[in-house]
Amino acid sequence: MSSGKYSGFSDIAKQALMQPQESMLEVKNRKNRLYIGIPKEVSFQENRVALTPLSVALLVNNGHEVMLESNAGAAANFKDNHYSEQGAQIVYDTKKLYEADIIIKIAPPTLEEIAMMKPGQILISALQLSSLKAEYLHALINKRVTALCFEHLKDEGGSLCVVRAMSEIVGATSILIAGEYLSNIFDGKGLMLGGITGVPPTEIVILGAGTVGEYAARTAISLGAEVKVFDPSIYKLRRLQNNIGSRVFTSVVQPIVLEKAITTCDVAIGAMRAKEGRSPCIVSEATVSRMKPNSVIIDVAIDQGGCFETSEITNHTNPIFRKHDVIHYCVPNIASRVARTATYALTNIFAPILLDIGEQGSIKNVIWQKSGIRDAVYIFQGQLTNKYLGERFTIPCKDLDLLIISNR
Repeated sequence: MSSGKYSGFSDIAKQALMQPQESMLEVKNRKNRLYIGIPKEVSFQENRVALTPLSVALLVNNGHEVMLESNAGAAANFKDNHYSEQGAQIVYDTKKLYEADIIIKIAPPTLEEIAMMKPGQILISALQLSSLKAEYLHALINKRVTALCFEHLKDEGGSLCVVRAMSEIVGATSILIAGEYLSNIFDGKGLMLGGITGVPPTEIVILGAGTVGEYAARTAISLGAEVKVFDPSIYKLRRLQNNIGSRVFTSVVQPIVLEKAITTCDVAIGAMRAKEGRSPCIVSEATVSRMKPNSVIIDVAIDQGGCFETSEITNHTNPIFRKHDVIHYCVPNIASRVARTATYALTNIFAPILLDIGEQGSIKNVIWQKSGIRDAVYIFQGQLTNKYLGERFTIPCKDLDLLIISNR
């Protein structure tokens, strides 16, 4: 082999052996490993869960540890084995779960759950300003937690990402609910939501041109219904027209025009919300009493008081009542009706935030670098940082930026 075409090959091989070789570095454990706990929701008819099994797999593959309370995802049709197969630790003792460094859940923790939290924890959950009480805030402050309310989380474009995602779901789902209660199955008019050849389409009035109103209009139009949208803001009405991409009846809230539309429609959707306090009640009981028999009202804004004077809070078990022979659907948590879809929408927001906390080394660094997350913080290491909450409950409030700088 030392002659012919292989001549000199052994010399080349020897030279290659003397060249510097690549060496594999040892994979070390992450210094900023997260310990995440997902408790089972105890709030009435809250069916969503914060993370899907695939998001758990993403976190586990990045070196983090995830604990899930048994059956936490059951209401959204995620079984315990779906999570355990992706690396989650299933726990049956709620107190053990609250030993995690980060607690992420949907509904605000109850006072009993706060009592199980350990000092210095990070809490990511809803805040629900409409039902918030001072003792809740004091309990979190005494635990010296850092708390983020996901209603105030903003994306890179400055929009409220969780609120928008849930509003899209609620808007589309409200039309599907209306279609159910127009049918004979629920003693409705016996109408199909969309029209067919030779039959006039169903008339739907939507109060509010925000995200809920926009997606309700999109869904109704796609099903063939005739849609009318009312809102006090001409800017929102114009934006809705542009986003939908087709002409739809829009009007500012003029009492005579609105009353005529409400009394002749088949379905009325209340989706007008207030930034703070109660939603505007713009449809009187007298107007509702003149609606056509077996018409349907879906009051999406019921968690803020509702847009109709006749609205009263209902739930998923008993979702409707009749008043003036009009069917009222006034369930405040419509997203839980489609809990699996809602969970997918939420996990797309929460998982990247948790990964950022791990990459940046601490929640403090993420808050400092991302204004959208900073806006969601209302308690930082036991100090109230939300000015509105401080004024509302007369609790001393600190500047979040100054607190972070002082801790850097």
